[in-house]
Amino acid sequence: MRAKLETQLNSSTMACSASTCQSNCYRNEEHELESQDPKPVANGNLHGLCFKCKTNRPMSSGPGSGDSDRFCGDCFRTNLFAKFRQAVTSNAMITPSDNVLVAFSGGASSRLTKALLPSIQGSNPIIRCKIAIQRAQKNFDASRDRSLPVFGVGIAFVDESAVCSVPSCEVSKGIEEIRLIVSNLAPPTKELHVVPVESICSSNLSDGKVQLGKLLDAVSDATGKEDLQAHLRMLSLQKVASENGYNRLVLGSCTSRIACHVISATVKGKGYSLPADIQYVDTRWDVPVVLPLRDCLVEELNMLCRLDGLKTMELVRSPCTGINGLVSSFVKLLQEENPSRESTIVRTAGKLTPFHFNRIPEINDSSVPLATRRRQKRYNNLRPNESISSESFCPICNSPLSRSDLQSSGNVENCRTNSVGFSAACCSSCQFQILPKDPGSVENFCTLLPQTLVSRAKHSKSDNLRMLREEILDCLLSDGEDET
Repeated sequence: MRAKLETQLNSSTMACSASTCQSNCYRNEEHELESQDPKPVANGNLHGLCFKCKTNRPMSSGPGSGDSDRFCGDCFRTNLFAKFRQAVTSNAMITPSDNVLVAFSGGASSRLTKALLPSIQGSNPIIRCKIAIQRAQKNFDASRDRSLPVFGVGIAFVDESAVCSVPSCEVSKGIEEIRLIVSNLAPPTKELHVVPVESICSSNLSDGKVQLGKLLDAVSDATGKEDLQAHLRMLSLQKVASENGYNRLVLGSCTSRIACHVISATVKGKGYSLPADIQYVDTRWDVPVVLPLRDCLVEELNMLCRLDGLKTMELVRSPCTGINGLVSSFVKLLQEENPSRESTIVRTAGKLTPFHFNRIPEINDSSVPLATRRRQKRYNNLRPNESISSESFCPICNSPLSRSDLQSSGNVENCRTNSVGFSAACCSSCQFQILPKDPGSVENFCTLLPQTLVSRAKHSKSDNLRMLREEILDCLLSDGEDET
């Protein structure tokens, strides 16, 4: 009997297979084998290796970090540099004869902009890109017409301590750290311009600080006050660029910041002017503005700063409140849930029709290398709607005005010669969020505005009249025609 039972047990054990086993013997074995295999990673990489080199493991990162969970450190650095260089060359942002001013705020975006520009300037890459990038750089150096950008680079920092409650010692310490960062950049030497924001109101800083304080106090809306500060910051950068001979202003605006701007501008009723703010190039300013980091996420920039040991700092800027703060929190939450949300927002907004000033004018100067002109002609493929009225701008935020805005301002007598005309000449967003609600307070508000804004408003009156005349040109009779 015992021998018979042993025989049956052995036969049943031999007949057991992974497909018919009713016990856990095979399941436990399979589980052990699965645990030994590398776990799959995101984006379809089943081998747990870098998406590009297939050799190293990807960097571990949190949600919303873009390409850092697909690439190893070296390939991630190479990929981010390629985005930067592609944006610069494809949109003809910079030519060899340019003098470029980089706006520095202390964050990762502006920090990397300062580090990346010298890497295409002809000097050694400050971020120590690997052999692949160095070889590509040498090939570009060897181009027949020597078309490698050898442009000049300067750095500008807008000191906003006059409108922020920050001890003067911390401000001085931050400025010294900025000077140290700039002095350690790759040669040639970069000049640093530190401009107090109150200087846009008056050359006398004491008077300018008082005037700026009164101007901001006159704005009751928190969102309007933040937006006005941003406009004054841009005016300060434009002033520095114009006075020191720069013909390009480089901002560190990245995909994450632009995504927030898309939603906040829509909420504020600035949908008409939105396409003007989100392109790679914006030439409506006296000094054209370019955005070489438009295709990069802020988490990617932070990751690269950590990889290369680039120091960033939180300077004297106050946190966003009102609509801007709510939108920033909302977009951050969306990005945590889905890492492609910010890019999707920007790509969707990018389908809007741009303005004619959202590209660098074609270069016909024979002194500019032929390769540069060919590259600009090849990639300068924006198809702006030339019929869009874009010759007149809001005197406060410089947003292009729609036809309805022009007609409403044109109906006001003595437009831009008094407070009523000035208010009517502004865009609807500035009227609602920045200008005082009390008509009697608008006059005092206008006297506190920087002279740059007042001059812009006066000089644009003739432009508005010309625009209105062009709109009704087909209905006008020439001198040689009669009513018949």
